[in-house]
Amino acid sequence: MHPTLETERLLLRPFHVEDAKGMMELYADPDVIKFTADKPFNTLADAERFIAEYDQYDKYNMGRLSTFIKQTGEYIGWCGIKYLADKNEVDIGYRLLKQYRGKGYATEAARACLDYGFNKLGLNKIIGMAMQDNGPSINVFKKLGLKYSHNDDCGCHPGVVYAITKEEWK
Repeated sequence: MHPTLETERLLLRPFHVEDAKGMMELYADPDVIKFTADKPFNTLADAERFIAEYDQYDKYNMGRLSTFIKQTGEYIGWCGIKYLADKNEVDIGYRLLKQYRGKGYATEAARACLDYGFNKLGLNKIIGMAMQDNGPSINVFKKLGLKYSHNDDCGCHPGVVYAITKEEWK
């Protein structure tokens, strides 16, 4: 099963090749990638290849999901839970195009993903990782009920890890 989720305003579904243009725009935004270890896609074909090779859905029945405004069908970014094999943890993550930030979409989408993880997949804990200076992402964690757990290098910069358990989610 590949998860498709709906909220009041949003539709979240697995990546499709036609999402490559929106994803390329998302990863080209310096304000997005300054808080990640991600690199922009060089070509549309690179974004399409990333989508084609994305294996979280088949391996773990979860993954990042392309996110759209339900009413208009506009691509706004992605959100979802992802299994991190190197940490043996499940991480909530989100990235939104600039014009859709500050409207509550990240919180709304992430809430649906956490609910899926805890209530459909039976997960016991989900973490969120952010660079220490990424205040907007940390604020979303707090709105969702995640609590500070510990510091981490987040791949290349000083970062923080927040966490929530299934019991805390209820």
